[in-house]
Amino acid sequence: MSTSQSSTAGTSQSAPANRKRLLKRKADSVTDNKGKKKRKKTVKRTIRPNYTVQEGEDMLLIISNINSSDSIWKPKRKGCKKKKIHAKGKSKTSANKTKKAPVKAKTPKSVNADGFDRWGQSLPIEVLVKIFQFAVLQDGAVPFLCRVGRVCRLWNGAASSPILWRSVSVGYCWIEPGKSQLPGTEQKIRNTIDWLAENRLSQLREFSLCHWKKHVDYVIQKVSQSCTNLHSLKLSYCTGMTETAFQNLGAQCRSLENINLQHSEVCMQTKGCCPELMLLEINTKLDGGYCQLPICIQALQIGCPKLQTFRLMNVTPVPKKIRNTPSSTSGFPMLEELCIATSSHSFMTDGDLNNVLHGSPHLRVLDLRGGSRITATGLYALPCERLECLYWGLYFNSNTMVASKKGIHMLAHKWSSTLRELDLANQPFSEEDMEIAMGHLAHGAGVDLFRSLNLSGTKITSSALRLLISQSPALKYLNLSSCRYLPRGLKRVYHGREDIQLLLDKLD
Repeated sequence: MSTSQSSTAGTSQSAPANRKRLLKRKADSVTDNKGKKKRKKTVKRTIRPNYTVQEGEDMLLIISNINSSDSIWKPKRKGCKKKKIHAKGKSKTSANKTKKAPVKAKTPKSVNADGFDRWGQSLPIEVLVKIFQFAVLQDGAVPFLCRVGRVCRLWNGAASSPILWRSVSVGYCWIEPGKSQLPGTEQKIRNTIDWLAENRLSQLREFSLCHWKKHVDYVIQKVSQSCTNLHSLKLSYCTGMTETAFQNLGAQCRSLENINLQHSEVCMQTKGCCPELMLLEINTKLDGGYCQLPICIQALQIGCPKLQTFRLMNVTPVPKKIRNTPSSTSGFPMLEELCIATSSHSFMTDGDLNNVLHGSPHLRVLDLRGGSRITATGLYALPCERLECLYWGLYFNSNTMVASKKGIHMLAHKWSSTLRELDLANQPFSEEDMEIAMGHLAHGAGVDLFRSLNLSGTKITSSALRLLISQSPALKYLNLSSCRYLPRGLKRVYHGREDIQLLLDKLD
């Protein structure tokens, strides 16, 4: 009885323990199943290209796919931790596993990309040269041709065509502002000029040099030696051109027609010969002060017999004698325009003006602004019978140095049939002299073509002004500022025919 009771008691105690073990196993199995979830296979995306090529009617469009939120920059990958090695020298990972090589993403090749490459390689060089010509006309040969010549061999061959290098303008860009020039840079400049003259400028026609303070003499001599067909030379803000450069320029470039010196320092005291020269212009700044230019007019007349335009702006010519030069010459027989204008005092006299124009019967434009020592008698003696424009205004304050105070009526009578523009600003002619002069212009044969009149600061009267305006249908510019003999309200500048007609109504 006792044994049976003890067995039943043992079984009753072991049953709850077995149940606990079963429940624990079930719980462990559930947790194992949760922990052993199947991982999703990672599918690597193909890398999206940063552009899309679309074919248009006559061009290929390359469109960027990068948005403002995208970033081309990629962070660096963190370094992998070193694997722990047991004492026996074996790592935890099995030795049988081999490292897989990273799969390279294949970027889709566009069919149009090959066509884009072929366009730059198979285009006829003649067509490419024609395209470059339009760019050169708009932007200039330098630095455009220097840059496109680096693209490929085809573009280099097209950019080296001498046709594209007929007009060249070179600015000074070798050193930064405020820094001194090193000796190596000077040699580099000379080598560049030598290479351009020998390989690119064989058909050069027009050459401009801007803002060069050094090596101007060397550049001009090199260009004159290599470019014998040069027609035009322009120097802007340059210094350092010597007499030797001018002599070589005249001796080598026999077809030179145009010399334009803007705000540049030059020396013209030597003889030169440019038989085809038609235009010579020398300008300086308005605020540059008193600038003298020694020049031998006789030597210039002998060396440049075909000169048609001679301009000296804000430059006072000083007569210079050169040994073995004849005192009398034939002058400038083809001269049509002479400009010796200055905003300050000019010391040019009637004799100096006669030395320049004694052989110029075809002169049409005469600009003597600032010429206070020129007289009406000296102008009347000139052999110019077909003068169209006379600019004789004085633009300084004092009238004490003015040599001519009468005789304007003689000039108006001489050129009444041809005169188109007249500037007499601040000339101290009397009111009677001005009335007679306006009468000659009003009754002249060329009054129908008279278009511009500047009488600022003169003694013009209302009656003389009314007579000329009523007979001049083409008059479109009239300056009456600071005219003392006119009523108030009329002393201003008039533009256009309607404005001048209103003035005529007020004068009536």
